[in-house]
Amino acid sequence: MAAPISEPSASVALSELTALLLPSSPAALEAAEAALALSGSDSGRALLAEHPAALSALSAMAASASRGARPALAALVNASSEPAALEPLLAAVPSLLPLLPSSGAACGVMANLSRDAAAAPRVLRALGPGAEALLLRALSAERPPGELGALLCNLSQAPEGRQVLLEPSGRVLRRLLALLRCPDVELRRGIVGALRNCCFQHENHERLLSPELDALPMLLLPLAGNEELPEHEMEQLPVDLQFLPPEHQREEEPEIRKMLLETLLLLAATAAGRLRLRACGSYLVLRELHGRERNPRVLRACGKLIQVLIGDEPGPGLQNLLEVPIPEELEQHLRHLDSEEEEEEERKEREGTGTDR
Repeated sequence: MAAPISEPSASVALSELTALLLPSSPAALEAAEAALALSGSDSGRALLAEHPAALSALSAMAASASRGARPALAALVNASSEPAALEPLLAAVPSLLPLLPSSGAACGVMANLSRDAAAAPRVLRALGPGAEALLLRALSAERPPGELGALLCNLSQAPEGRQVLLEPSGRVLRRLLALLRCPDVELRRGIVGALRNCCFQHENHERLLSPELDALPMLLLPLAGNEELPEHEMEQLPVDLQFLPPEHQREEEPEIRKMLLETLLLLAATAAGRLRLRACGSYLVLRELHGRERNPRVLRACGKLIQVLIGDEPGPGLQNLLEVPIPEELEQHLRHLDSEEEEEEERKEREGTGTDR
């Protein structure tokens, strides 16, 4: 049995490999493929992350027209999942920017780098002052890559990221809303996550619910079914939600339905938001969803939102639920109750009493 390669030996081998990671090298393709194979293991990714020169060489290769560009970029996707790769790869972001609008792998690198909330603003700064235009170009592609959703969701963890998505013209936000019905599940999931993050700041609610953007009907549409309602109820709905065709289906992914409901719940945190949701016939959409939903987590999120909409309005000083101070002891108790409910739901699902749909 061969002896395992020692750490110094592996480091030397990587240094030799790095010397071959040049776009002009005759061995560029083979070297990039070797780096990709190395990045396929935990130890290999850790080794790459600890060698900034290798990451820099891979970045230059990925941005080139070399035959090794594709495997080099794939190796970077793997290596960027290592926390230690953050610093050296941030320096390489400018070289990858030309790939970003259309490359799912380039979006994947950025998404991995921005997973941590503290890293998100740093990645955004690395994208440069043209971040809004760059992301809009990526969103406006005929088929935006699925990894773009994760990138947008991660960037929106930071106030700076939310500011980019909510830029003054509204073009980015309108494109996000339009993609809520795109066929790519990964992209939809990331976009809904980004929209939800934008709603954590109640200062953004008025703009989101304004006639200019009119986000509410588009957030409700994936939760709406094509059930026939009495005429007086149908008239309460926005035009875009009335008389939906037979082929219209609710969002198929339970996690995305749950995030949409959480987004609406955040919008219902202010008195103005609750008024707008009620005026838009939201209760009717939620009632029909609640009667047909089988996923316990989605059902619970739907029930919470319904309670907020049909319940009495909070008293003076409590109109904005996002600003209501909650004693730490009570908050811990509520989290404990939520945790117990989730564990019970998971137990039921394991026993086969719950379903995905």
